[in-house]
Amino acid sequence: MTRRSGNRNSWSYWQKYRTPSFQRMPEITSNDSLREEFNRWAEAGRGEGMEQDHLPITLPVLEKMRLAPTDNVLDVGCGAGWLSRRLAKLVPEGRVVGMDISDEMIRHARRASVDFDNLMFVAGEVAQIPWQPNFFSQVISVESSYYWPEPAAGIKDIFRVLGDGGSAWILINYYRDNPHCHQWGSLLAVPTHLFSADEWSQLFRDAGFTNVTHERIVDRSPSPEVYTGRWFGDAEQLRAFKKEGALLLSGTK
Repeated sequence: MTRRSGNRNSWSYWQKYRTPSFQRMPEITSNDSLREEFNRWAEAGRGEGMEQDHLPITLPVLEKMRLAPTDNVLDVGCGAGWLSRRLAKLVPEGRVVGMDISDEMIRHARRASVDFDNLMFVAGEVAQIPWQPNFFSQVISVESSYYWPEPAAGIKDIFRVLGDGGSAWILINYYRDNPHCHQWGSLLAVPTHLFSADEWSQLFRDAGFTNVTHERIVDRSPSPEVYTGRWFGDAEQLRAFKKEGALLLSGTK
């Protein structure tokens, strides 16, 4: 676990970096259904299962990020904190903030992360990140952005909290260019955005990012011979989906 001298996990230490107007999570209006849905996921224990599902496509992204030990990293849509904890180990002299709209996910994340001194979790919306400008070296979001009610506003606020030269990384499995995921929209209980890689890239540019790129991250994890879940018609479609790969977008401030 990441431990150092000093009480970096104390509320007073972290409080000075948060945006004063967002010391408390604002009352949510348009995002109520999203928060409630992911609270249900948390209560059902689904947050803890995300690591197994998403680690195969996330590990290559962590390599591409080339994290420095002193980096400050924001994990947007952190869920129960599996990625935030991994990041905290990679930046032992930096700080990691995990943020999620689900206050129940945040409670789960905090309970599982008490041994980390360089990690904290906050409830918040991506369009109003409760943090000061120009603080983070890198921002990452895994399998979250297509749920954001206003993706353009979220990417703009990510740009705001990044320091000059900082990078943003968004990784998603649900995007228009992969035909094997389009059925997910009708299966989810909340609205989603099925954008193409070019559309996501344009949102990055509109927010002010430069060096905007997108690429595919192929999921090389084993697939079952027989698929019995609800997200794919059969094992063949699952294999085709994984072969297309997840979409990784990145940009520099």
